[in-house]
Amino acid sequence: MKLIYLCTLSLYIACLPGCNRTTEPAPVYPIPSENQVRWQEMEYYSFIHFSLNTYTDQSWGYGNEDIHLFNPTELDARQWARICKEAGMKGIILTAKHHSGFCLWPSEYTEYSVKNTPWKEGKGDVVRELADACEEYGLKLGIYISPWDRNHPDYGKPEYITYFRNQIKELLTNYGPIFEIWFDGANGGTGYYGGANENRQIDRTTYYDWLPTYQMIYELQPGIVIWNDGGDRADLRWVGTEAGYVGETNWSLLDSTGVVSGDMLHYGLETGNAWVPAEVNTSIRPEWFYHPSEDGKVKTVSHLMDTYYHSIGRNGTFLLNFPVMPNGLIHPNDEKAALDLAQAVQEAFATDLADNAKVEATNVRGNTAKFAAKKAIDNNKDTYWATDESVTTASLTIDFERPTAFNRFMVQEQIRLGQRVKSFTVEALVGNDWEEVATGTTIGYKRILRFPTLEASKVRFNVTSSKACPVISNIGVYNAPQILTPPTIIRNKSGDVIITPADFESEVYFTIDGSKPSAGSNKYSGPIHSDNKLVVNAIAYEPSSGRSSEVSHQEFDLPRKDWTILGIEDDKAYAILDGNPYTAWHQKVSTLPADLIIDLNKELILNGFRYHPDMGMWGPGIITEYQIYVSTDQKKWKIVSEGEFANIKNNPLWQTKMFKEEKARYVLFRAIKNTENNHNIGYAEIDLITN
Repeated sequence: MKLIYLCTLSLYIACLPGCNRTTEPAPVYPIPSENQVRWQEMEYYSFIHFSLNTYTDQSWGYGNEDIHLFNPTELDARQWARICKEAGMKGIILTAKHHSGFCLWPSEYTEYSVKNTPWKEGKGDVVRELADACEEYGLKLGIYISPWDRNHPDYGKPEYITYFRNQIKELLTNYGPIFEIWFDGANGGTGYYGGANENRQIDRTTYYDWLPTYQMIYELQPGIVIWNDGGDRADLRWVGTEAGYVGETNWSLLDSTGVVSGDMLHYGLETGNAWVPAEVNTSIRPEWFYHPSEDGKVKTVSHLMDTYYHSIGRNGTFLLNFPVMPNGLIHPNDEKAALDLAQAVQEAFATDLADNAKVEATNVRGNTAKFAAKKAIDNNKDTYWATDESVTTASLTIDFERPTAFNRFMVQEQIRLGQRVKSFTVEALVGNDWEEVATGTTIGYKRILRFPTLEASKVRFNVTSSKACPVISNIGVYNAPQILTPPTIIRNKSGDVIITPADFESEVYFTIDGSKPSAGSNKYSGPIHSDNKLVVNAIAYEPSSGRSSEVSHQEFDLPRKDWTILGIEDDKAYAILDGNPYTAWHQKVSTLPADLIIDLNKELILNGFRYHPDMGMWGPGIITEYQIYVSTDQKKWKIVSEGEFANIKNNPLWQTKMFKEEKARYVLFRAIKNTENNHNIGYAEIDLITN
């Protein structure tokens, strides 16, 4: 009896102060749902944009486009699925209905769908074909359906919500499991609306009555996640830009009871009470729908790799868009870029240098093997290194036992227990000295840091601030091969062309005759001057390896050195002619429209106009509606172009408007409306196209 009593007492005494140390750490709320975890683990998947816009060369259709234009005679959803699978993607989200209201499935609730097109004599169903292709290739299917519908006569009225929900029900009932449903944030504006041809505005906070819609969605598809651009109590959030990056600090949290600002979308909210992680959406080309003029503007591997690091590498997911061609296929240039990216990712993370390395930590929870430091390098997402409950700063050291070259550090938290780490550093033992090589703030599902290649015998990960005890599920160390980035090419107002490499150790070679540059071409040593139109191709070159970047290509019209801006006293206005899209000027007026008049100082034959908005995040004053006038004497003006810059707020790139040839000395650009409905009008660059 005495022995039993002593054993029992010893066990009680041992457990009393320390049992909590050997059990799993308590979650730090909020935490993700299992649907959100499965979605985050997908990491990388695709958008497919395909609609009547594909045939009209538009970004946003008005809803009155001729339905008979839709006839993709070579449509092959298996090609889409094959490319996505080979690119390393885990799913595809299809734009089943964009703002024009045209439906890629034979919806019983509208005549504006594939059932009334020449394609397959009205018996085709793009959603069905893609669903089958995804099943064949082991991909998950997602659906994009625009809440805004420029075709439907009831848009803006309560009756439309019933229509909208009926269409959602069709898509979530007839095509198998859907992993994500995507609701665009464009809401209300000018449209056809069944022939009304008017401007309809809605209160996006109340009109769609989202919560009953969400409830219906979850009932139809229990495994789904919902994306909505402002949060709107959805499962996922937009990051506030379509440029392809989320904030370096990225909390997977938002406040479900408050207003969501642009900063919150981009960085999340440390004190948020809801788990709403970030999805980074961008297109492989400048625009979302296919435009033949963009066949040469597909993003380079280096650009796409940057997006990879700025999305997946910053606790987000990467949603990359393919604009399908009118024949129903993904363009070969887009395919090549996606497959080249897949190869670059594979090469970067081919060898984890932490495998089989020695590892130790300053603290291990309960001093037990269950939470040991080696759990962070065992490539098992379900195990983790954790510290004692009260320990919120700690270090983990990986010992390579010999000098080892590396330039990437990857770390993951066990997000099922919440997002905890607020800041951390990475140090390397170079020779006999510890050197700090990188710092970070949030981690979340995954964080990847890049830094110059170095050789070190040890690497040390330091959690410097955490909400609770750190819970680190995975750490990886890699030596990624360098991807040479194409240099930046700009032309200033004087006509000087300036070429800047991303890596200043690179050499730059260029041509101005249209040929492809090589190490035998002209070596760049300073600005290139020309008073004529100019085509410049340039590469960055690494002498030690003989490797070169992809080619940067820029076409420049006539220099703007003689242009003057009339009626504006502010010298800063000439930032719009300096050739640098990262500088901007804002024209503040009391009322709209706002006119900008440019004197070319001689008559030219013009046939196009170009406008670049402010490139700053959520840059103010982005023009959405415009008119362009020309004159030879500043007395008689002729309008040559008017309309809208579609989707320009989310995609603030060059906007080009071509028009019939006109002789002119003066050009008047009239801003009629901006994205904020105020009087602040912003410009980064203005240019003209001459014949």
